[in-house]
Amino acid sequence: MENPSPRRATANPTAYNIDAIAKMEHDALSRRTLTERVSDAIMKLVGNIWFLLAQLMLICGWGLVNLHILPGVKAFDPFPFGILALIVSFESVFLTIFVLISQSRMAHQSERRSHLDLQVGMLSEQELTTILQMMQKLCQHLGMNVDASKQEVQSFSKTTDVHKLASELEEKLPAK
Repeated sequence: MENPSPRRATANPTAYNIDAIAKMEHDALSRRTLTERVSDAIMKLVGNIWFLLAQLMLICGWGLVNLHILPGVKAFDPFPFGILALIVSFESVFLTIFVLISQSRMAHQSERRSHLDLQVGMLSEQELTTILQMMQKLCQHLGMNVDASKQEVQSFSKTTDVHKLASELEEKLPAK
């Protein structure tokens, strides 16, 4: 997918943003390792109702055969179904590993998005601070009386200290 055109951002910001987000998603998918691709494919295969139904049919069929419920079929894994337990255990271990690989990739992708959100938020704050400072200077230049909101505007027009803000937030949030 090609980069969204910055010219489109002013013409149609919504379409530009959708294209930019779609490009980020395509890029994230293309950066997956072979292991992550295999893990995602397996999760897609086993993470649906059809896999659950197949598992139920397999276990029920196994029980029917090995509990001598089906006449004429010889049991190959009598109760307590040791072979079935071994197969299910192996399957559980491997599926757990694939789930963890997929979750790890998604957590990494989520962390990247959080960093991007933080960066965009900080840029927005800096832009708004600059705009407020410019508006304040324009009002002063035009001789407009802004005494009623002067203190509020001055507090917002100061650059936010992100480290101080993070420390204050950390102090006030409950411990986990």
